Amino acid sequence: MTEFSEAERAYLRSQRLGRMATVDPKGQPQANPVGFFPQDDGTILVGGHALGNTKKWRNLQANPKVSLVVDDIVSLEPWRVRGIEIRGEAELLTGPHALGPGFSEELIRIHPRRIHSWGLGEE
Repeated sequence: MTEFSEAERAYLRSQRLGRMATVDPKGQPQANPVGFFPQDDGTILVGGHALGNTKKWRNLQANPKVSLVVDDIVSLEPWRVRGIEIRGEAELLTGPHALGPGFSEELIRIHPRRIHSWGLGEE
C-alpha cells in the first residue's frame, strides 16, 4: 500500500467531502460526492445513508477499482488550488462501526495503491 505524506494526511483530516469514482458493469465511470474518514492505518473509510443500496456499492461488488478526489480552492487571486487523488482497491464492509448516527452499516474501505497530490506545499 502507498503511504500518505504528513502534508497529505493533514489535508485529508481538514476536509470532509470528496468525489468517488467507480466503474459500472458496462465499463462506464460513475462519480459521486461522498463523505470520507482517513484512518490511522492509511486507509480511507467512506460511509453514507443506505450505502449498500447504491449504484457505487453494486459497481464495487463487481469491480473493486476506485478513485477518490478531494480538492478545494485556496484563493481566487492569485489562483491557488490544492488536492489529492487516491486510486486504489475498495473493500466492502458490513457491520457495526463508529462513524456515527445517520450512517448505514455498510462501509467502503479504500486501500490506496497510487496517491497524487498538488498544492500542498510539498511539490
